[in-house]
Amino acid sequence: MGTTADIATDPAERYTTLAWDGFCGAARMSRVSTLTVANAQLFDGSNRDLLAGTLLVVDGRIASLDAGVERGDVHLDARGGVVLPGLIDAHFHAYGISMDGFVNNGSPLSYVALMGARRLEKALRRGFTTVRDPGGGDAGIARAIAEDVIRTPRYLWMGAALSQTGGHGDPRSAELDLCACGAYSSEVVDGVDDLRRAVRDRFRRGAHAIKIMASGGVMSLTDPIRIPQYSAEEIAAVSDEATRRGSYVAAHAYSPEAIAHAVRNGVRSIEHGNLLDESTAALMASSGAVLDATLAAYAAIDRRADEIGLNPIMRAKNREVLEDGARAAALALAAGVPVGFGTDLMGPFENEQLLGLRLQVEAIGVLDALRSATSVNAALIGRDDLGVLREGAVGDLLVLPGNPFDDASVLWTEGPDRVVIRSGAIVR
Repeated sequence: MGTTADIATDPAERYTTLAWDGFCGAARMSRVSTLTVANAQLFDGSNRDLLAGTLLVVDGRIASLDAGVERGDVHLDARGGVVLPGLIDAHFHAYGISMDGFVNNGSPLSYVALMGARRLEKALRRGFTTVRDPGGGDAGIARAIAEDVIRTPRYLWMGAALSQTGGHGDPRSAELDLCACGAYSSEVVDGVDDLRRAVRDRFRRGAHAIKIMASGGVMSLTDPIRIPQYSAEEIAAVSDEATRRGSYVAAHAYSPEAIAHAVRNGVRSIEHGNLLDESTAALMASSGAVLDATLAAYAAIDRRADEIGLNPIMRAKNREVLEDGARAAALALAAGVPVGFGTDLMGPFENEQLLGLRLQVEAIGVLDALRSATSVNAALIGRDDLGVLREGAVGDLLVLPGNPFDDASVLWTEGPDRVVIRSGAIVR
């Protein structure tokens, strides 16, 4: 692709021609040496004031935000639209192919991975150029992504979440007496020594971080939501192993009791946290913990419960946490806790990923919602070259046809004028 190509017109047809090659029936992006995005307003990941400029991306990284740069090998006219850093979903379940834990954990891994690849590809087309998977993924799908066998977001997997017997990750009802010792999205592991071994093995395989279940959950049958799970010694052992590896622990936790129990024993990332109170928010802030808000999942479950024939126990649990999620995000933000963005959408609910942005905006406003899905999540995963627009950052971009500060709906509205760029190559 040695000549300059202008793709400002007819984006729906010409983006594919210039940016994709066919490969074994899957989408595969071509590499270009330089890309310019002109006539753009730039949101840098943190500041409300938008910058006018032309972005130059060279070999996958932002080389300049200077309006005077020349055209690149591929040139995109943003027509006054707003360019964001590529979005980051910090709670995305590639292997969450069903709302049924037995289906997720008991289906053949080959099938789960293929379905997971499809879920990842769809997320990329929506504008999520990085996802963190706290409860799924493995070295095989990570290798396929690294070798461009499949084109997906940057994928940070944790492997199966760790659950105590009868905890949130144990899919058995009280009437079932089956082994739940090994699975893809959650694994039942009890005791300090066995937990240390499980953590070490995840890092051996290349896991980004470790996920534990530290309270009851909506989609499980035998565990009350508020009761903390795992002993202090067990959580501390997991945190110790992760910290010595230069990583961290993410904990599923809803109640103040469970959140405090996790944070005091070394957990850094609190997933959900819907029942958070002021004193626990202050504890999180003083401990440097992050709240990864996941508002989309509860709204989808509440609205579409009949579609999946949701168990009455699970419906009641979902109602308990549904209304408090937005309040918890605002409370955390007021206390100085960084609030990230995640979706936690399982099975058919994956198509509501962008609607999670709408709920985040309604909870904490446009600016903080944008920060959540860009710079805050980048800090959470330890990548200062993601979630920002600056020289040297990775060239992950989302080009919107309008200004979300004027009309926030452009964040969750799909269409041909919405352009996704991953590492300097146009996806859509």
